[in-house]
Amino acid sequence: MVDDYLKNLIQQASDSYDLLNNLKDKPGDIEIIKRELAKIRGLVQVVINKIEKSGNISDSYVELLNMSKAYLEDYDFTRPIEDVSGLYSQDPLRIKNMRLSIILSLEESQLIFKIQSILRE
Repeated sequence: MVDDYLKNLIQQASDSYDLLNNLKDKPGDIEIIKRELAKIRGLVQVVINKIEKSGNISDSYVELLNMSKAYLEDYDFTRPIEDVSGLYSQDPLRIKNMRLSIILSLEESQLIFKIQSILRE
């Protein structure tokens, strides 16, 4: 039961990652980026909470837990995304740079790759 619930959560995070990858950096996309980033961060926090409350977890979920905690601690785009949103929301290059920074953070932390690995299991 917990396994299915966690897989559903990480599938949603993976879907948000895919959506970010497919954006075309048009004016207005910054709002989509903000929404998807908030969604990813919220889902990751829920995953952390669920894994910590679960007594019986696999090695994959222990790795996911550690990567999730590190991601939330190491990557915070709140201020930069607000700056872009407020000042440069019509600038496709700034939008692209913000989007790529978020994607890169998920890849550098290995979090998205762990999520995709668990989903393939």
